[in-house]
Amino acid sequence: MANHLQMTRRTMMAGAAIAGALAPVVSGSPAQAREAASNKPVDIASLPRVKVDLVKPPFVHAHTQKAEGGPKIVEFTMTIEEKKIILDDQGTEVHAMTFDGSVPGPLMVVHQGDYVELTLINPPTSSMPHNIDFHSATGALGGAGLTLVNPGEQTVLRWKATKAGVFVYHCAPPGMVPWHVTAGMNGAIMVLPREGLTDGKGKELPYDRVYYVGEQDFYVPRDEKGDYKKYETINDSYFDTVQTMRTLVPSHIVFNGAVGALTGDNALKAAVGETVLIIHSQANRDTRPHLIGGHGDYVWGTGKFRNPPDLDQETWFIPGGTAGAALYTFEQPGIYAYVNHNLIEAFELGAAAHFTVTGDWNDDLMTTVVAPSAS
Repeated sequence: MANHLQMTRRTMMAGAAIAGALAPVVSGSPAQAREAASNKPVDIASLPRVKVDLVKPPFVHAHTQKAEGGPKIVEFTMTIEEKKIILDDQGTEVHAMTFDGSVPGPLMVVHQGDYVELTLINPPTSSMPHNIDFHSATGALGGAGLTLVNPGEQTVLRWKATKAGVFVYHCAPPGMVPWHVTAGMNGAIMVLPREGLTDGKGKELPYDRVYYVGEQDFYVPRDEKGDYKKYETINDSYFDTVQTMRTLVPSHIVFNGAVGALTGDNALKAAVGETVLIIHSQANRDTRPHLIGGHGDYVWGTGKFRNPPDLDQETWFIPGGTAGAALYTFEQPGIYAYVNHNLIEAFELGAAAHFTVTGDWNDDLMTTVVAPSAS
């Protein structure tokens, strides 16, 4: 086991060295030269800076829906945390790898044309190197090739948000990508159009609330009796976890890090008449969000706001490695279940959340004509 981990770390560091060696070649490529020629030069030093304090999902940090003024440098800081988490009420454990201590990591929000400047900290308490790959960024493996930080190190990466939409980010260390991603080390960023969301035909689509749902598949090994195994350290779990991952059969599929994380007292709140934007990411597997009792009024299934949204969807498809967005105005009070409509995954493995909606009931939309009774 120790030899395997040492070899893996050597592989990771070699990968970082290769990425560093390629950097001059990439920066001097003809494609980049053409891109640089087509863009007006930007004096980075002249741009205003905005520092953002991230919050834990399902909540999202304060932001404007329309850009105010010109492009900015938006500063974020995320600290990597390797931690043990409990997945269900049976006490099933997993050694998670996280951005800022949550599964998923925080949702980051900027506007198209802004610059994201991330300080990524890997504290000395970590057991291994980590990095970050932004699906929304251009070059260097989404930033992964420039951000590999060993325990006790930190780095600062700046990149321009050129594409509008919601996008996944995740850890991607050479030789260990699936282990880190399925251990919870992923999140999402939303790059809003500068004019805010629209229906693609000029109609503005403002929202009253925004929630971030990160769907996560876990692969917890079982012992010979079929019970979930527990491990003293994250490194101790590596071999068994990889073997379980290779079956492609998750033990748990959950929203926001645990079964029931978004139900009961933790249910998402809204009121009749409020428009809610739901950001949903899955860094590894396909998913099919569905709001029971509601709809997706406007849906960007692959999350890219340059595309016109689909209308009045019952269930929408989000490919693995993608973040999607759905906008819905609640019309009735009550509890709405928000699920992955692979119902086995929702009801048996944990991929479910609740919205608790307050307000007055509208009999025109639904009413009991004859109550259930014996014939």
